Amino acid sequence: MVSLVTHFVAWLDVADIADSAREGFFMFWETLWALVVGFGLSGVVQAFVSKEEMQRVLGDHRPATIAKASGFGMVSSSCSYAATAMAKSLFQKGADFISAMVFMFASTNLVIELGVVLLILMGWQFAAAEFVGGPIMIVMLAVVGGFVLRGPLVEEARRRLQHGVIGGHDHQAMVGVSEERQAVLEGTPWSQKLRSKAAWADAASYTMADITMLRKELVIGYGVAGFLAVAVPMDAWNDVFLRGHGFWTTLENVIVGPFIAFISFVCSIGNVPMAAALWHGGISFGGVISFIFADLIALPLVLIYRKYYGTKLALRLVAVFYAVMAAAGLVTEGIFAAVGMIPQNRPHEVVTTHFQWNYTTFLNIAFLGVFAVLYWLYRNRERLGGGQGYAIDPVCGMQVQTANAPATARFDGQLFWFCSDRCRERFEAAPAHSANVTPGPEPSASVIDPVCGMTVDPATAPRRGYGGVTYFFCNPGCADAFDTDPPRFLAGNSPSGHQH
Repeated sequence: MVSLVTHFVAWLDVADIADSAREGFFMFWETLWALVVGFGLSGVVQAFVSKEEMQRVLGDHRPATIAKASGFGMVSSSCSYAATAMAKSLFQKGADFISAMVFMFASTNLVIELGVVLLILMGWQFAAAEFVGGPIMIVMLAVVGGFVLRGPLVEEARRRLQHGVIGGHDHQAMVGVSEERQAVLEGTPWSQKLRSKAAWADAASYTMADITMLRKELVIGYGVAGFLAVAVPMDAWNDVFLRGHGFWTTLENVIVGPFIAFISFVCSIGNVPMAAALWHGGISFGGVISFIFADLIALPLVLIYRKYYGTKLALRLVAVFYAVMAAAGLVTEGIFAAVGMIPQNRPHEVVTTHFQWNYTTFLNIAFLGVFAVLYWLYRNRERLGGGQGYAIDPVCGMQVQTANAPATARFDGQLFWFCSDRCRERFEAAPAHSANVTPGPEPSASVIDPVCGMTVDPATAPRRGYGGVTYFFCNPGCADAFDTDPPRFLAGNSPSGHQH
């Protein structure tokens, strides 16, 4: 490892940086159309598939429930941060913890865009390994997690979430599709949804939110992969990965693979180009698979688990994740070796580093047009009837669902809404720098908590959306009580003072 780092430093000259950037760009170019397909399909599914159904059927971790959790995950977002936030939301609202974690695994490791990018950059064997190793990993998680991830720690984590102790970007708050709008979509027949401009605008909003959340991961993933492929020769990788020792090579590689994912900070689809560079550099087939599966233990995500579930449960969670990811890579290599499906030749170059008039170029041009349509729908979502109940985070530019925004702040008489406490803190450090963004809709100076009758300040109060109206509460406990039966608390109350 020291030799590898020393080599990094020695090779940092202008020519290598330029060649690395070129390699990274053409990795991105090779997979551009697949990214548009994947993110677009994910946006459609997220807009049209009922989240309430997911919560209702994931109450335990029996085999049938695990299968349903896997299926829901497969048709959900590939964004690791979004999958983490959604799994947290499912668990918070009553889903079994193991089933929520299975949903998260499937959301990042069994989605179509990952398979397509693997197919393009690395070959059909790696794409097939995703759908062989993924279920193996999920079964291991369900079995091992059933013994390790249970008891008082899990119940304490649920209470922690239900009382509002959260952190990081909240994908459901960011997408700009309000709970009321989601309820309308989920209760509408598919034939009507597919003809609805508003529904497609909402789907485009989910797509753009996923891309916004993943943009740094993609840039880092392709950039680092380009550097690894160009600037690090084969002999430098020999200090990191064992080679030529049979089973022990595979065992060491599947253990090292997740560790590289942990320290690289790259997750989701961004780790596929890095996997291509690692395969080019000499890591075993199983090591590549374990690295790809380990996108959910990148350090930023581990810190989010700690905020969501507490330190003790987060440590158990990461230990279980690491073990099943490495074991799944080991088992997958064994299966593919037994049937002779492991590639025998490693590419001299990951991608061709020049433009060509081939199918990739034509597909990219076509899907850039598709992306332009999605972006137009996203930008015109209000005029088309979508994106109701949102504001723009003035720090990161993400869409924030005002009814469930994790944080708000007031500046110069205006109320601003944020995707996370972190963005609010950055705003409060220099509000004038960020306040050129149009703030969210301004509620009245004070409102009444419909549960306890107290007068509350809407700038800092927890909030919930119901029936097209936003209600504010004196504390998370009243907000949770409201969630259980809104009509009971609203009977005889006027919505006066609540934000429409």
